[in-house]
Amino acid sequence: MIQSVAFIGLGAMGYRMAAHLPQHFDHVYVWNRNFAKAQQHATDYGTTAVSLDEAVQADLIFSCLPTSQDVMDLIAQVNIKSGAIWVDCTSGVPEAAQQLQQQLAKQQVAYLDAPVSGQTIGAETASLTFMVGGDVNAFEHALPAMQSLGKLIKHVGDSGAGFAVKAINNMLLAVNLWSVAEGFSTLKAHGVDLQEALECINASSGKSGVTENILPQRILNRSFPNTFALPLLAKDTGIALDLAQHAKLPTPILSLTQNLIQMAHLSTSENQDFSAAVKVYESWTKITIE
Repeated sequence: MIQSVAFIGLGAMGYRMAAHLPQHFDHVYVWNRNFAKAQQHATDYGTTAVSLDEAVQADLIFSCLPTSQDVMDLIAQVNIKSGAIWVDCTSGVPEAAQQLQQQLAKQQVAYLDAPVSGQTIGAETASLTFMVGGDVNAFEHALPAMQSLGKLIKHVGDSGAGFAVKAINNMLLAVNLWSVAEGFSTLKAHGVDLQEALECINASSGKSGVTENILPQRILNRSFPNTFALPLLAKDTGIALDLAQHAKLPTPILSLTQNLIQMAHLSTSENQDFSAAVKVYESWTKITIE
């Protein structure tokens, strides 16, 4: 039975996710590289800010860091409690998940790759989707903790499978994002009312998560709120492309999309939301999607 939970990494997602844990567990520890942020979280939500060494003594440890390398570097610094379960919510690399699973098993620690989808609003409302890879028994033990943060929690396969599903999900997001930029620019070039067109498309077969949420909430209103950084989308599309190429599959659409997203990342400032990738296309066409 899980009595103590730790959350490592209080970024845009982690800060909001960890906020729900005190409602379900008596002992909730938080750690962040910028320790003042952990202390602020403790003040805001009743968690306990602790050292990294203390955090990894919890029964279950969530991590939410930018990359798999960040997680591997952090794990290399600590001695994790034997019998603990590490639930890695990073959007990471499948091979890294397999390495960590094997490495931590030698320490009697279970490792689950458990990336999430739903953006900051999902983290805030505890309605995230978890896609989880790893040992089924560890998944079942960790399930109550994940259920406190998410609405849909699925075990999708062996170690690395969760990261694979997340990478492909984000690649599909990128494909849809770029196609929407081209499609709606075409409509505007022909004098079409974009708001009315959007209603039609969202009631038809061309709708997607981008047309239903991203386009109206971020692009048409020109807000581009930075909740999921463009460099992270570029990373994830790269992981997805690597997966397809490792399987020796032809990838005409995925390869092109990854190139476009990578170019957009390199062409914009560091702190841009992923939706700002459309600005690169707008710079080519001189058409603003609004």
